[in-house]
Amino acid sequence: MTEYKLTPKENYLRAMRGEFPEYLPMWDMFGWGVRSSATAHFTKKLPNGNTVNEFGVESVSVPDAEGGSIPVPGKFILEDITKWRDVIKTPSLEGIDWEAAAKRDLKDFDRKTKPVMSHIGGFFLTLVSFMGFENGLCAMYEEPEEVKALFQYLLEYYLKVYKNILYYYKPDVMSMGDDTATKNNPFFSPEMEKELLLPFQKAEADLARDAGIPIQMHNCGRCEDFVQDWVDIGISAWDPAQTDNDLLGIKEKFGRKMLIVGGWDYSGPVSHPGSSDQLLKDELVKYVDTMAPGGGFAYFTRFLGKTGDAEAARKMKIMNDFYYDYARDWYKRNGYV
Repeated sequence: MTEYKLTPKENYLRAMRGEFPEYLPMWDMFGWGVRSSATAHFTKKLPNGNTVNEFGVESVSVPDAEGGSIPVPGKFILEDITKWRDVIKTPSLEGIDWEAAAKRDLKDFDRKTKPVMSHIGGFFLTLVSFMGFENGLCAMYEEPEEVKALFQYLLEYYLKVYKNILYYYKPDVMSMGDDTATKNNPFFSPEMEKELLLPFQKAEADLARDAGIPIQMHNCGRCEDFVQDWVDIGISAWDPAQTDNDLLGIKEKFGRKMLIVGGWDYSGPVSHPGSSDQLLKDELVKYVDTMAPGGGFAYFTRFLGKTGDAEAARKMKIMNDFYYDYARDWYKRNGYV
């Protein structure tokens, strides 16, 4: 295996700065993210196994989504957006020992080779967790001023939390996230995004930029309509950049200003049960050969399956091994570095 001077952390941050990496970077979704235990007591575990977050939203784990959680269907805490002040309360941050939490959370984290990625709260998905998609979207259309007032209230809480994370955790990357699109289209127009969502995302981005921290946006679905706005507020990486978007067109337009983290097809024939290992390897070659030229790309793949699915785990090992066997040295092998 080729030896390189830069650690995975240094190489990834170089790509996030829009520079050409020493080797093709790979994003470690679960290994790099650090969630603060300082606020863990705000989340309560219920006897039925569900959890309730700091706002009072009850969520249930979904085995078919690799154990990811969603708000309990039909069980929403806010019916009328104009009543949000009576229902939504952010918890007090008084008395939290942030320094002890940071020492605890980073005790076994290898900061030399891995960047600390810390998450800041989102807005759209938080709104729909309160109200459901239908009522939440109707509220954005019918009562935009109330929605903005709620988002401002959430923003003030998020910024208080993240300022402590900045001081005590000293993260390398801010991770933002808001799934604002379906597979086919955004949930709302670019005009509505600019009015209701972008100002609050910008305030979060400004906090990171003022601290010299690069920002990565998580947004699923066909959300390419919003990429220009993300670039404008200083976001420089986007995951999982699903293939519902014109990824090559985005690469051509933005170059290395927007690091495409992912770009893997989760839903094609390769993801179907019983698909062959050879098909998977062939698609991985096509994937890297398509996305890697010119830089602005980080390897990230998943094979989705139920929690504990042995076949999904085996396919994920093939994908991980493929990075080291083929993708990692792609730029050196093709004369880019």
